[in-house]
Amino acid sequence: MHLIVFGQSGQVARELARRLPADVTARFLSRAEADLADPAACAAAIGPCDAVINAAAWTAVDKAEAEEAAATVINGAAPAAMARACAARGLPFLHLSTDYVFDGAGTTAFGVDHPTAPLNAYGRSKLAGETGIRAAGGAHLILRTSWVVSAHGANFVKTMLRLGRERASLNVVADQIGGPTPAADIADALLTAARAMRAGAKGGTHHFAGAPDTSWAGFAREIMARAGLSCQINDIPTEAYPTPARRPLNSRLDCAALQAAFGIARPDWRHGLDLILQELTI
Repeated sequence: MHLIVFGQSGQVARELARRLPADVTARFLSRAEADLADPAACAAAIGPCDAVINAAAWTAVDKAEAEEAAATVINGAAPAAMARACAARGLPFLHLSTDYVFDGAGTTAFGVDHPTAPLNAYGRSKLAGETGIRAAGGAHLILRTSWVVSAHGANFVKTMLRLGRERASLNVVADQIGGPTPAADIADALLTAARAMRAGAKGGTHHFAGAPDTSWAGFAREIMARAGLSCQINDIPTEAYPTPARRPLNSRLDCAALQAAFGIARPDWRHGLDLILQELTI
């Protein structure tokens, strides 16, 4: 199986490159080769392959509040153009989305069919991508995930480790609940789904997030404990940590449909965290 992957330096793209099975090859497109700010160029970059994965996106949530139009081109128009090109060629198209398409209300996990109502510009831009992909009419997988972490790039684990070494205590939001998701597990899920879809499996919209659900503060405590850091984590409410973009309080995702369709279970993020910490200490 040969893949075309949009993205090269992001968390999931880097894990995809490291985790390709022996019988899978991939061409990873950098921004210089396919800039998501130019949707037509992205569509034109899709050549012969067995499936296409979009692992690139605008991920600066707060910056999107001031630059929503630019974020919507990258997260909305570009994936839609890719999906149309794939539909024309009969190629499965796999795309990463986010829990931020929901409003974060309630305390139960969001199912794949729950009405969307994003709270911020980033969520709206990602929802635009979902809408465009479905409208393209081809075989596709929209994989909504949450709280992505790895040993690469900027993410919560690396931030907590840096601050935990510098400070005796940290205030961390405790009323936002979700599932931390290692990028390595997302990469594995995409590879499994791509192979199945190439063989004729139906795609659609699915959820994938690490288990068990926790708060940012609970996640931070686990990071400190497993990293052997003595930094104390103090619980604070969301309103005590204002940000330009509103964050959903409830980021829980119901992942049962993905397991039923592809046999992909929710990964234990604590195991993934151990692997990340091991890599960062080598």
